[in-house]
Amino acid sequence: MTGRLAPQPWMTAPETVAVLDALEGAGAEVRFIGGCVRDALLNRSVNDVDLATDALPEVVVRALEAAGIKAVPTGLKHGTVTAVSNHRPFEITTLRHDVETDGRHATVAFTDDWEADAARRDFTFNALSLSRDGVLHDRFGGEQDLRNGIVRFVGDPKQRIEEDVLRLLRFFRFHAHYAKGDFDAPSLAACRALASRVPRLSVERVWSEMKKLLAAPAPAPVVRRMAEIGALASVLPDPIGVDRLDRLIRVEKEAATRWPNIAGDAIRRTGALLPPDGASAAEAARHLKVSTAERARLVSIADGLGQPPDMTTEPALRRLRRRLSQEAMVDLALVLWAESGNEEPSAAAVEIALTWTPPDFPLSGRDVTVLGVKSGPDIGRLLAAVEEWWIAEDFAPDRDACLDRLRDVAAG
Repeated sequence: MTGRLAPQPWMTAPETVAVLDALEGAGAEVRFIGGCVRDALLNRSVNDVDLATDALPEVVVRALEAAGIKAVPTGLKHGTVTAVSNHRPFEITTLRHDVETDGRHATVAFTDDWEADAARRDFTFNALSLSRDGVLHDRFGGEQDLRNGIVRFVGDPKQRIEEDVLRLLRFFRFHAHYAKGDFDAPSLAACRALASRVPRLSVERVWSEMKKLLAAPAPAPVVRRMAEIGALASVLPDPIGVDRLDRLIRVEKEAATRWPNIAGDAIRRTGALLPPDGASAAEAARHLKVSTAERARLVSIADGLGQPPDMTTEPALRRLRRRLSQEAMVDLALVLWAESGNEEPSAAAVEIALTWTPPDFPLSGRDVTVLGVKSGPDIGRLLAAVEEWWIAEDFAPDRDACLDRLRDVAAG
């Protein structure tokens, strides 16, 4: 089945035309594929432009280089070359069909058969391809599914998942971003039957999918269904705070009307899902192999849920801000707002986080040694005592006042 799509700016941009001309000049057929096609059909903004071609990877490289376009062999084993045209990347993949799959990796062979390539893709709307003249190639009814908001596997859902278990998580991720109603029943049944295979996936692949899912406008119902069928058992510790996540999303929307730079955030939403215990959050962060900064945010949310900090006065909020990064304090304020329903202290905390920068403590170890204190633990002890006083005084004492306090503490 074919349709048409009116020319889009990203289709006719000079850098795009240069890549298409280079490949077609070498005798290749080339089409747009993937997210750019999906999002253009739904009138969403298009960021990345991916291409598929019947030309072998080495032909793609030669054609690009002959046209003066940089060719980066990003995944030659799987037929992928990245063209960089006028500083813009285009991922170009040679048509493939699966030779062997084991649920994690696939052995592929290159082909010039567009239908065979479409048949190996995960969902019907991901099997769409678009020629440069606007002809839409739709072998599996993907356009209709996309417009109806249905996420449906190509062919047998169970077989698609068995080929690559990551498709189970992708099913929920795409549902969160593109679906309009309930889950496609055969697809959901296959996910339920094969959910126990998720632990076979690498943590990195799982976490990548979860972050994309949680960035969706309203992921809570999808996360709830994933938990119900056991798809999160190896990802997040019990109990999973889906109700808290649901409330947080509403809070984020309210906060965005006051502070436009606040948006839905996958790390914050993950924190809302975790138990209110810093040790559990730290273990989840270790398991998911998140970054050090992301780990700190998750732990601060969990600790704050377990033992909410004092947010009743501005000095208390400034003390909290000095302990947490701006991002972590916004996280905690919004999650506590979602947890308690108490808007006022959380709104004040967000305001402090966004508008007040903690000053640097005005003393250093050198100031202690000038007093004749020898190097060792006494330096840290004296500095800590003065800093604690400085914080209790709401950061008001200047350097001279802190030096006076240091002399008093050292003398005492």
